Amino acid sequence: MSRLLGSVRARATLGATLVVAVALVAAGTAVLLSLRSNLLGEAGTQAERSAREVATELAVGTPYGDLSLDVDDRPVQIVDEDGTLVAASEDLERISGTSVGAVQPQPQPTATGDEDGDDDGGEADDDSGEPLEPGEIGERTTVSDGSATIDGDPEDYRFAALPVETPEQGRLTVWAGAPLSAEHGAVNTALTVMLIGFPLLLAVVGWVTWMVTGRALRPVEGIRREMAAITASEDLARRVPVPGTHDEVARLASTTNETLSALEASVDRQRRFVADASHELRSPIASLRTQLEVAAAHPELLDLDGAVEDTVRLQRLAADLLLLARLDAGERPADARVDLAALAREEAGGRAGVSVRAGGAGDVTVAGSRGQLGRVLANLLDNAQRHARSAVEVSVRREGELAVLAVADDGEGVPAADRERIFERFVRLDAARSRDDGGAGLGLAIARDVAVRHGGTLTVHDAPAGGALFELRLPGAV
Repeated sequence: MSRLLGSVRARATLGATLVVAVALVAAGTAVLLSLRSNLLGEAGTQAERSAREVATELAVGTPYGDLSLDVDDRPVQIVDEDGTLVAASEDLERISGTSVGAVQPQPQPTATGDEDGDDDGGEADDDSGEPLEPGEIGERTTVSDGSATIDGDPEDYRFAALPVETPEQGRLTVWAGAPLSAEHGAVNTALTVMLIGFPLLLAVVGWVTWMVTGRALRPVEGIRREMAAITASEDLARRVPVPGTHDEVARLASTTNETLSALEASVDRQRRFVADASHELRSPIASLRTQLEVAAAHPELLDLDGAVEDTVRLQRLAADLLLLARLDAGERPADARVDLAALAREEAGGRAGVSVRAGGAGDVTVAGSRGQLGRVLANLLDNAQRHARSAVEVSVRREGELAVLAVADDGEGVPAADRERIFERFVRLDAARSRDDGGAGLGLAIARDVAVRHGGTLTVHDAPAGGALFELRLPGAV
């Protein structure tokens, strides 16, 4: 069962069909009940009309033998106060549902007492307590359901009982019936139509829902197939088809393509990172190995200072790569308060030609990792000292809700075309490509990544002295 309903198309079709089925059953039940109620009411009205016609004849003193009891083959009974049948339809063979089950009238006494008749006729009440005068017909009727057999034909009827006060016979009750065959026929016909029509309608609803959902989900299947093909081929340059419907499926396809683009860029960046890292590591390792091999063959030629320098460079490069790996993995900075002015003084201490101008900015604090922010400032100072002619200035200030740390040098500056490229990994401008001066090209990339992780920015502009001005902007601590 779970496999049968394993698709959205099947579940949508089943859900729509069930909802329509419940609605049809509820509506059909309401229609049948309303139809039956109306037809029963109509039968009751017809029975009351027949009873009132006979009661009218009794009210004017018509003898039992002259009453219209066999009109339209409807069963009629006339019962006296004692519950005795005094008149009935001629062809009535059997009856139920009235107060009397007899079908033949009982013999009546030849003499009647006027005193009893006057007293009973003037004061007698029907079951409902309604007082009637001689010749008056009651307003209230009693309705019941039963059956009767007339001339050998059994049928269900609705009976209406109507009291009448006669001048001579006293209080009488007229029972007249109206057949329920029309009600049964109409209800059965409506039920048959529903039993045949509802399944056909549900089949149409199910088929239409199946076709509509299939058409709506066709682009989703196309997206799935393309994603499966991309996964199998590992070709992240491919994109899923975007339907021109401008609906949720089209937005899903667009978002999927954006995700594939971001994934492709991330993979390409990772591949370049691995290739560049391998290239950067190869040089110091090869140099160190060469020195060690030469020292092994000729100990007197050992360049100890060069070996130490290559080892330190290799250590720094490994530390930079490790930090970048942690940043790429989404490492969140610590939530500590860092005084940028104090951090600037600490990092600038011991560096020749570096001055710190903080003024009254002792309260310029940010939230983050002191170690990572210190690494940013150290990288900026290393870069500035590498390109400065004579002086480097660090300034700390507050601009509204932002804390700003600026590092300026008096060197040649950074060309406008390269001001974004220098923040890419392993990028070194021509003037900084020497092994001794240029480094591995990771310092500024690390600085910007850390700034972004702290919710800030790192940009480069022209310094007042003509060199480069790096500005680190971070949200101020609350």
